[in-house]
Parts: sequence; structure tokens; C-alpha cells
Amino acid sequence: MARGTTIRAIQPHVLMADLAEPFAYSQAWYRRRGAMLVEITTEDGITGWGEAFGPPELTAPIVAWLAPLLVGQDAMAREALWQALYNHLRDHGQRGIVVEAISAIDIALWDIAGKALGEPVHRLLGGPLRMEVEAYATGFYRRERDDHLAYLVEEAELRLSEGFRTLKLKTGWGLAEDIALTRAFRAAIGPDVGLLVDCNHAYDAPAAIAYGNAVAACDIGWFEEPVPPEDIDGYLEVKARQPILVAGGEASFARWGFREMITRRAADILQPDVAACGGISELKKIADMASAFGIRVNPHVWGTGVALAASLHLLAVIPDNPPGLFPRAPLLELDRSPHPVRNALLAEPIAFGGGRVAVPTGPGLGITIDRAALDRFRA
Repeated sequence: MARGTTIRAIQPHVLMADLAEPFAYSQAWYRRRGAMLVEITTEDGITGWGEAFGPPELTAPIVAWLAPLLVGQDAMAREALWQALYNHLRDHGQRGIVVEAISAIDIALWDIAGKALGEPVHRLLGGPLRMEVEAYATGFYRRERDDHLAYLVEEAELRLSEGFRTLKLKTGWGLAEDIALTRAFRAAIGPDVGLLVDCNHAYDAPAAIAYGNAVAACDIGWFEEPVPPEDIDGYLEVKARQPILVAGGEASFARWGFREMITRRAADILQPDVAACGGISELKKIADMASAFGIRVNPHVWGTGVALAASLHLLAVIPDNPPGLFPRAPLLELDRSPHPVRNALLAEPIAFGGGRVAVPTGPGLGITIDRAALDRFRA
């Protein structure tokens, strides 16, 4: 056991903030943004931080319920602890909020390991293959305004001025409206800007196929979550009957949840979220599984600086697919939608410039939490 790595305490933090301007994706309106962070402390006072995707009020009690299984254990035994936590609730939580809670714990344990050994997480993962990644801008949600295209174009101009070269448009407002919006948005941003689309599983397979064929001339990099995550046959049908690359996986959990998507090649691009799929330990396994089948991995990222840092360390080691002198490296999803907690949480925000983001180099995740922000946003 590394010196001082016995787990002393596990503390979930539920954080929440009201939004000045609500926004929506195809499934719901957001009027508040929150986060659930996990703080794990060792006997020597090493602190690790993790984050869970999903409703903070639901994932926090699960972390508290699991905490007694961790106290007194060696924080360096990440694999053993992951298996113990997952197996303890395997009959009840093979997906969803249980795995999201385990994700936060796992990320925090990797943070502790890096700090205990004086190394960044990407070094512990065997990397790096790259020390900076190109980012695309996530945003472009619906607001409570009628001039939908106008404010999306304004947002696009802002993101392009920040150095982004690729933007992700939210769809799922109805088939005819989505087709018209996508065409108009592409015309507004011009042919040289990368464009991705994400309907957050608002379609069934026939509608997704109709949309993909209707906007094929818009040069779209990928079509994200075209159908509900449970509908693997629908993914295969969409992939076969329209020309845009299909992406998905942010609502899949652990290696078993990705197994069918990978073996049946249901998507061209897999998007596991480190704060949802089982943490750093599990996302690395999923990426390795996908690599064996020649499937690209481009993680979903939609949290605070904790999830962002964890994702960057993974992006540092996800293999090029395929490898070569001129590889196509994975992209970083950089959420630019309103999030007061995200913007305030890190003492030193992760820098973005020129369309690229550097992988943190400090021990563990390489970030420092601003405890004043924890107090300010505590729910």
C-alpha cells in the first residue's frame, strides 16, 4: 500500500445554480444547472475529486450508501474497489445512476493515485499519445425566444471568434423544422466550419433516416443519438440507410452496456462519458474494446472542470484509429452552454485557446477545487 492511501472519508457534494436564461434540448428544459462531486480523503490527507453525470440529488445518496464499503480500503486498489462497488449493486444497478455514482468514485481514486505518486493520470494510463486536443463547441440549444436561427448564428459567430473550428447543433424540434434549421444554419456558418448534429434520441429510425438523407448535402461530421439508446436495431437501420456517420453511447453504461454496440457495429463513433460509464477505469476498457473492432471513440463531456480534466487525461491515451503518420485524433467536446457551477468550480480553469485544449500536467487530475465555490453553490 502506498504511504497514506487508506481511505478515511467519502463526501458527496450536491451543487446547484439557477440559470439567467433557461435553455432546452429535445427532451427537457434546463432552468438550473448542477453537479455532484465526490471528495475522497486518505489517512494522510490526500484528497481526490470525482464527478457524476446525471441528477445530483439522485447520485449523491448512492455515493453515501456505498461509502462504508470504501472506508479503510486502499485507495490505490482501484480495480478491486470498482469490482466490489459494481458487484454489490449488480442485481439493482447495472446502468444509470448507480454506475454514474461509481464513476465519480473511480475518478476520485485516480486523482488520489496520481497525487500519491506525483504523476498526472495520463501517465498512469500509459500515455500520453498527445498532450493537446482539438475541441468542438457544444451549445446551440433552444431558448425562450422566437428568433431561433438568429440567436444560433450569433452564438456561432462568438464560438468561431473563440477559435473553434467545429460546432455541434442541437436538433430534435420536429423533422421538418430540423431539416430547415440544419440547412439554414449550414448556409449561415459557411462551408468551411465543421458541423455536427445531435438530436438527443428525439427520432425513431424512419424519422432519423429521413432527416439524414434530407441534410446529407450539409457536410455533417456525425449524427449523434439519432434514436433511443436501447434501440440497437434502430441504430443499425439508421447507419445503413442514410449517409452521415452515426454517433452514440453517452447513455450507455459500463463495458457490458457497450458490448452490443461494439460487436454489432451499431455506431461509427462511440461516445462514453467518463462521469457516467463507470469512470476512468471503465472508459479505458471501453475504448480498448472499440479499438479492437476499429470503431472510433470520442468521449461525451458535459460536466464541470472535474469531468473535463478526467476526459482530457483519457483523450491523451485513446489510440488513433487507425494509426499512421497522419492520424485522425479524437476531439474534445467543450460545453459552452450556461453553467455557473462549472465556470466557478476550479481555482485555475482549464485553458482553451486557438481551438485546442492542453491536457493537464499536474499530479492526479491536475486541477484544484475552489472550496468557496462549493459553499456558494451547495444545494
